[in-house]
Amino acid sequence: MNEWPQGRSDADGERYGRGSGSAEPEGARAMPYVRRDPARARQRPPAEPPLPPGLSPHGGPVPRQRDGERLGQDGYGADDGYNTGQVYGRGAGPGGPGGPQGPGAPGGARPARPRRPVNWKKRITIGLVSFVAFLLVVSVATYFWADSKLNRDVDLSKVIERPEGGAGTNYLIVGSDSREGMSDEDKKKLHTGTVEGKRTDSMMILHVGENGNTMISLPRDSNVKIPSFVGSESGKTRGPLGEKKLNAAYSIDGPQLLVRTVEYNTGLRIDHYAEIGFGGFAEIVDAVGGVEMDIPKAFKDKKSGADFEAGKQTLNGEEALAFVRTRYAFGSDLERTKNQQKFLAALASQTATPGTILNPFKLYPTLGAGLDTLVVDKDMGLMDLAEMFWAMKGITGGDGKSMNMPISGEINGNLIWDAPKVKQLVEQLNNDEKVTVSDK
Repeated sequence: MNEWPQGRSDADGERYGRGSGSAEPEGARAMPYVRRDPARARQRPPAEPPLPPGLSPHGGPVPRQRDGERLGQDGYGADDGYNTGQVYGRGAGPGGPGGPQGPGAPGGARPARPRRPVNWKKRITIGLVSFVAFLLVVSVATYFWADSKLNRDVDLSKVIERPEGGAGTNYLIVGSDSREGMSDEDKKKLHTGTVEGKRTDSMMILHVGENGNTMISLPRDSNVKIPSFVGSESGKTRGPLGEKKLNAAYSIDGPQLLVRTVEYNTGLRIDHYAEIGFGGFAEIVDAVGGVEMDIPKAFKDKKSGADFEAGKQTLNGEEALAFVRTRYAFGSDLERTKNQQKFLAALASQTATPGTILNPFKLYPTLGAGLDTLVVDKDMGLMDLAEMFWAMKGITGGDGKSMNMPISGEINGNLIWDAPKVKQLVEQLNNDEKVTVSDK
């Protein structure tokens, strides 16, 4: 029995909306639908010619599109009422971070800012300023480090009866045979011997002035008068001690008596004192990589260990020390003093170069080797030391003169200074005049 309510039926007996009155389900029925004409579907309206740039279909200029505004087909701000899927705000995807930017980006995204050109002038300026600041810091640190290593053990204020000072600056430069800090192996290698105490192996006066620099060697065998003096340790007055070799003054009471003796016999005031020992001398030469010398004549000396061929060659520390100490091969101390001048000037010329000063791998070993064994007076600073080396370098380049103290003869194997020439020489130095005195 069919329990469904009676449905409606049309004239043909078909029921609509209520189902079938039969107990069996109603079968599927064909539903009419509209089919488009294939021939008409393939026909498309003719394309309109493109509009000139900047014109709308209405003939006027295309209105400017504002950010976020969609334009209709007629070029104006019409809205077709459909959501384009644009997400307001700037999320990930087109128009947001990580998406395309610029006028063609979806959603009318703001154009990306153009990249600024690289300001190379500014970058170079910053780099140079940083580099100069770095050099300044390193230079200041090096200055204080080197200044702290100077051994200011000589007090020239204790020297009595000193002559008046003149123009320019006078340095007394001394090479001593000090073996302090040297092992037995070093003494054997450098042929220094094992004699106790210290003596001067070389002495020279360096005058630095506006009219040229002058280097004057003082032979160690010079016959001089050792005047009265105040002992550097005892504080008691001693002397005079009469005529002796110049190097005896140093062995009797050290640097202060040596300065007193040089001033007494020359009348020239000594402003600064600098002394270096055997070991320090050899270490400086090795630190700068050796010193090139042109030796005019081959010579040998068993006592100093010298054994040189003629010609240009680079001397290491051991060879350099032998070169400046050799005297028996020449038969005279005057020849040795000339070699000492020649070598010290070459050493200063090679040391005071940008290649050494600006290279920390050369500068610090050189300063360390020299300053550890260098003894100066209490008033001498690094600037004075630099002036001394630059003056020695200038003499090598021809800006100045190197000579021996003028000699007039000998007495008991000691060299006698030529008094008139010495007096003229000292007057020229005190007046800072160009030296015209000859040592011949």
